[in-house]
Amino acid sequence: MISSRKAMQGVMRPTLFHYGALGAAIVCELVGTTLLQKSEQFTRFAPTLFMILFFAGSFFFLSHALKAIPIGIAYAVWAGVGIVLTAFIGVTIFRQTMDIAAIAGIAMIVGGVVVVNVFSHSAMH
Repeated sequence: MISSRKAMQGVMRPTLFHYGALGAAIVCELVGTTLLQKSEQFTRFAPTLFMILFFAGSFFFLSHALKAIPIGIAYAVWAGVGIVLTAFIGVTIFRQTMDIAAIAGIAMIVGGVVVVNVFSHSAMH
């Protein structure tokens, strides 16, 4: 009984906290990337400083998510959602355009993240 209890302690199930940390990591990464654009190649001090802080926050929160979510799954979600939302920010805030190939590629990324989270047993849901 004790050995099975110890074995279970090594396998932590993802909780709302871990997914919340992953969500916070994504938000920090989005803000950091937006500030990267606003920093104008590091020539503007305030956006550059806050960009660094938000990227550091992103990795801080991602590290907490990794306590229970496998790194491959967490990174796929973090990167996939980040790509989609960053593209949306580019279109809405920075007035950038996307052609059909860009939209198709982003749709494939979304599909991949969905497949990993819905069908993969690696996600330990």
